[in-house]
Amino acid sequence: MLPSGVHVAAAALSAAVLSAASPSSHKFAAATTFCHQIDAQPFGQIAYPGQPEYVDSQSTYYTSNERSVAPACVFRPNSTADVARIIKSLSHASQGPGAPQFAVRSGGHMFFEGAANSQNGVTIDMRSINSLSLSADKSVASIGGGTAFSDLYPELDSNNVTILGARVPGVAAGGFLTGGGLNFLGRKHGWGCDNIYGYEVVLASGEVVYASASSHPDLWLALKGGSSNFGIVTRFDIAAYEIAEIWAGVIAFPYSTETIRAQASGFHDFMAPENFDPAAAMDLILYYAGGNLSVENALYYTEPIANPKIFHPFTSMAGAVENTVAFKSVSAMTTELGTTLPPSVIRSFQLTYSFHNPSVEQFGQIFDSFTNAITALSDVAGLQVQFLLQPLPVTNGTNSFGQIPGQTDLVLSNLGAAWSSTDDDAAVRATLTAIMNAHEKMLQAAGLSIPFKYLNYADISQDVIASYGAASQANLKAVSKKYDPRGLFQYSMPGGYKLFK
Repeated sequence: MLPSGVHVAAAALSAAVLSAASPSSHKFAAATTFCHQIDAQPFGQIAYPGQPEYVDSQSTYYTSNERSVAPACVFRPNSTADVARIIKSLSHASQGPGAPQFAVRSGGHMFFEGAANSQNGVTIDMRSINSLSLSADKSVASIGGGTAFSDLYPELDSNNVTILGARVPGVAAGGFLTGGGLNFLGRKHGWGCDNIYGYEVVLASGEVVYASASSHPDLWLALKGGSSNFGIVTRFDIAAYEIAEIWAGVIAFPYSTETIRAQASGFHDFMAPENFDPAAAMDLILYYAGGNLSVENALYYTEPIANPKIFHPFTSMAGAVENTVAFKSVSAMTTELGTTLPPSVIRSFQLTYSFHNPSVEQFGQIFDSFTNAITALSDVAGLQVQFLLQPLPVTNGTNSFGQIPGQTDLVLSNLGAAWSSTDDDAAVRATLTAIMNAHEKMLQAAGLSIPFKYLNYADISQDVIASYGAASQANLKAVSKKYDPRGLFQYSMPGGYKLFK
């Protein structure tokens, strides 16, 4: 905090330099003026560059892509009322000259810069809104918009329930659930957003509403995959499901032609509709690091059955060098998966695409395409590449994705990379893009490709909202115009996937 006289002087100085400033300094001055005006009011907490709270916010993004973005200030609300006040102030400021831009951050796990941080603007850091409460019958969990799932899983475990949250540490509710929400129980209960009963959301006007199937149902549906286009969610009321432990873990193999062919056969059979088991989910992962390839299977079974038949092709596969599969809590499995990934990364990039279950031979072609192309990056310092395949959640249709409910044969792919130097950005991006394009071309030729792009796995270059289909896109635009008629979340909050370009 600064003395009130300093606030006035700083705001006046910022306003004085606006007309002579470059576009970036003009933006910084506008945001700084706004920050000092807000700082003079008794709510929330403003932090400026160099202050401990600012450094904490900047240093805890998952990627350096986001850590390199420098806001003029960070605002950390402590309540829904704090969020409402700053959004109302931003809305008022956006109607005048020198409007400040802003971003909203919950966990800060998106890869690309500007997804949840605002260069020369105001970043609203939601991590202090991190509550959890269960209904009396433990069927509904109410969680704050900035809550990290890994922080609340231990309490849920102690109550023998869980929710459809993230599977690695540090991912928070806000971006995860408004982007969809892949989870351990998705084959049975769908996307995380399919299970949300209601949202407490701050609109562009600063008004706080509760969106549910019976109150603002159009907004309720739009928030299920529509991301940060309509408001800031400060509380999610989500279904909780009874569960004690899951049979889960990771099995790792060295790469070989025999192993990869067995993996193709096993995953094809797992995805075949005639073999569908709603309790079973898994990831098939090809890793490339240090010039070497390896293969992992992450297996999750949500009924109290050890080594279920659906997983036998993987649990009986020869040559495993690691096997951690056992009964464990959701919290323990989330922690374990966190150890398979770096806690933070320097440079990063990811792409996503989706398709119907191919034949064993087509899976083999997809794997060969990846392994043949990725060696072009063998000289990239610090390179780690993950090519991940997993089943899409079996949706019940209460979202904005435009998917047919009940489909069990849809596969989701993620091509993700981390490396050490900006000098290699272009090479890594080009190689992964070429791999994805080759895969999609194969799948399109076979009639297996589908348009859907999962927002939380996508790069900003991918047109995620359009992938939901024309009808869904039109509906999302209509909801935006209804609840945000001046476009605060479209133009003053430009990061992420916008409805209007």
